[in-house]
Amino acid sequence: MKKIFFTSTIPLLVFFLLSSMKSKESDWSYLFNGKDLNGWTSLQGTANFMVNNGEIVGISKLNSLSTYLVTNEKFNDFILEFEVYVSPGLNSGVQFRSLVYGDNHLRAGQVYGYQCELDTSEFRSWSGGIYDQSRRDLFLYPLTRNEKGRNAFKNGFWNKIRVEAIGDNIKTWVNGIHCSNLIDNTSKNGFIGLQIHSIQSKRDEGKVIRWRNIKILEKNLNDNRLKDSPNAIIINNIDNYLSPNEISKGWRFLWDGKSTNGWRGAKTNDFPKNGWEIKDSILTVLSSDGKESENGGDIVTIKKFSDFELELDFMITKGANSGIKYFVNTETNKGLGSSIGLEYQILDDRMHIDSNKKFKILEYNPNSNKWEDFKKGIKKNRKVASLYDLIEAENLNEQRGKREVRPNTWHRARIIVKGGHVEHWLDNIKMLEFNRLSQTFKALVEYSKYSKWPGFGTIPEGHILLQDHGDKVSFKNIKIREF
Repeated sequence: MKKIFFTSTIPLLVFFLLSSMKSKESDWSYLFNGKDLNGWTSLQGTANFMVNNGEIVGISKLNSLSTYLVTNEKFNDFILEFEVYVSPGLNSGVQFRSLVYGDNHLRAGQVYGYQCELDTSEFRSWSGGIYDQSRRDLFLYPLTRNEKGRNAFKNGFWNKIRVEAIGDNIKTWVNGIHCSNLIDNTSKNGFIGLQIHSIQSKRDEGKVIRWRNIKILEKNLNDNRLKDSPNAIIINNIDNYLSPNEISKGWRFLWDGKSTNGWRGAKTNDFPKNGWEIKDSILTVLSSDGKESENGGDIVTIKKFSDFELELDFMITKGANSGIKYFVNTETNKGLGSSIGLEYQILDDRMHIDSNKKFKILEYNPNSNKWEDFKKGIKKNRKVASLYDLIEAENLNEQRGKREVRPNTWHRARIIVKGGHVEHWLDNIKMLEFNRLSQTFKALVEYSKYSKWPGFGTIPEGHILLQDHGDKVSFKNIKIREF
């Protein structure tokens, strides 16, 4: 028993030593005095915080909004460390660089900003991930690509958390394991807040979150940074910027943010003279009443690609339809409609599912040679991030439905192709995967509208395409690396 205990505590002991060896204890400031809540203020909800045995204790409350105990002082760059115990079944978090919306805001009184996630769910296990609370309402850094980080948090035990927020780089560690490595410049200053998350079940009422040893370092930060671990890949949210780490891994911009270099019309040798707009490093296909490829038309890369990882940010307008196609052969389908290729669907799911009659969505049917109404909400494999008309997008990383894509909000698409293996990701959450060279895929194609196109989805290389489906959709930060 002694051997097992000693072995299991080595990583945590090493973490404690590394995090304190370069800084003197006197350099750290304790945010909680262990006696009372002086220096802290409760916001938003009505759940209760109290002090017990040198700990801050938050008690969950039914029918309360999320409640935050926040520091009266605001912080810029810092290293924060604390220990936390979260009752199994609860969700919690610690806000940083956070603020409160003013009286004139639609969310007046709500806390917003970065949150270090504290997650007791065994299926998701995203403790140490970074959520943008009440602002983008997105996980900026879910632990979907960090299996080691997902296993760091221990339910039913005290956990040691470290947050480094230095400049635009935000990193987290849980029990000495590197979890998040985010580049984001949305906010620079704000308070630190302890969250009691809202609950919907009576069985979770009265459960507790406990915090202790909450301390912060604000000097000599660069000398006290911990080393990155390869399991915590970088997620970069800064526009038109590649980090040195990304460049070293072969990432490059597929669109330079200012010109038409590297792109042309799918059915012409030049970039369309109308229908597309370049402004403020954003590439926008303009609206033409929902008609597919009848304004500027689709655009494609001049270069062809085979094995690659593609990332881009997209923003839809209300009711919009578009797509990202790959393995496109522009010699196929030279008639009406879009060029042919595998398609990562971009769509306003909510408008289509609700069959809102205000928006008329048209689709070209090659069999009838006519534009026809798109029957909203009938085909699930036409939802955003789906392999259009073939495979439905699902949330493969959480026990919940697919997170929404909202109009006028930036979202991230990611497509990975290695040989036959293909993955679609949405906002860093995996939506689907398939083998484009498999018998199963060939069978799907055989019973689809694509059966008439020889070699659909299986050609060795092809262009990447951004679709003009007649609705306004914007793109930015289009980058790629090849394998």
